[in-house]
Amino acid sequence: MKPSELRELSNLELTEKLGDLKEELFNLRFQHATGQLENPMRIKDVKKTYARIKTIMQERAMKSDEA
Repeated sequence: MKPSELRELSNLELTEKLGDLKEELFNLRFQHATGQLENPMRIKDVKKTYARIKTIMQERAMKSDEA
């Protein structure tokens, strides 16, 4: 997902998405370890999206602390 799409989501939706990505990353790593992973670049994409969500959540937390 693009950062602009992620910024439109609520905090609850971001938290749910974060959980889904964490589970997907676990499964991808497991598949990679067993040699069943067809697209290794998917791991990189999931990690980047996970980091984007964490960054957006941190920005929102800092913004709410300032107010």
